[in-house]
Amino acid sequence: MADNLGYTRFWLAEHHGAASLACASPEVMIGPVALATSRLRVGSGGVMLPHYSPLKVAESFSMLEGLFPGRIDLGLGRAAGTSARIAHALQRDRRYSPPDDFPDQLDELAGLLEGHGGPGATIFAQPAIWLLGSSEQSAIWAAERGLPYAFADFINPEGAEYARWYRRNFVSRGGSVPRVIVAVSAICADTDAEAMQLSLSQRMALLMLFRGRTIPIPPVARAAEFLKGEGMPPEVLPVGRRMITGSPVRVKAAIEKVATDYGADEALVVCNTHEHSARRRSIELIAMAFGLSPQ
Repeated sequence: MADNLGYTRFWLAEHHGAASLACASPEVMIGPVALATSRLRVGSGGVMLPHYSPLKVAESFSMLEGLFPGRIDLGLGRAAGTSARIAHALQRDRRYSPPDDFPDQLDELAGLLEGHGGPGATIFAQPAIWLLGSSEQSAIWAAERGLPYAFADFINPEGAEYARWYRRNFVSRGGSVPRVIVAVSAICADTDAEAMQLSLSQRMALLMLFRGRTIPIPPVARAAEFLKGEGMPPEVLPVGRRMITGSPVRVKAAIEKVATDYGADEALVVCNTHEHSARRRSIELIAMAFGLSPQ
């Protein structure tokens, strides 16, 4: 549906042990999604690189790019994407804590994909690399390496200054230019009230996550009952998170404002609802509001 509506990217995130999120393996999902579509760039949003060998990631995404030329994005993140306990279980060698060497991993992976090679490297094609982040440090790494940058505003709504810093301090590599995607949480419905109601499910799921319990995205009625006991207006929950909700006109204006604040070239929409039909409708309404077209 997103392909037919005229969206340009579809990214799949990596999370482990999360009852509310379905994908633990972007590299497994990207192929089927790319096969089922024809226009979209399909990618990872992102691969949590500290869990993996750079060579293995390079080979997997090179193969995907070879199968779907010009359509694969390799988004990379530093976070664990899970709890400390599950992150430990993901490690091959559990005798020691993994080294904090993400910049080295990133450089090794980029070198492999650029053909600088290494023992046993089998690289067929080069996907587009994006650095993902929600902090100042990710902006620094992206700028230093001349990489495009995707910021998770739905995690940290205070990232506009980091995006501006990234543009000011960008170091071009091989003719690269600064590019920014801002990822926002947005739920659109036919009316403002309906969109707010739909968002209650995600608000409850996030509150439970912050309290150490991961649950499936709950039905709206259950979430509404739960949030009554929080003693705060639901539209401000969870505190410190930005969730855009509303009718098409309202959502379009809000996304455009965030994109302007970040100086973003693109906006990516995260839309988590209990009912799949509501998610589809939200994606459809946003496409209509922005006048997207497959052409």
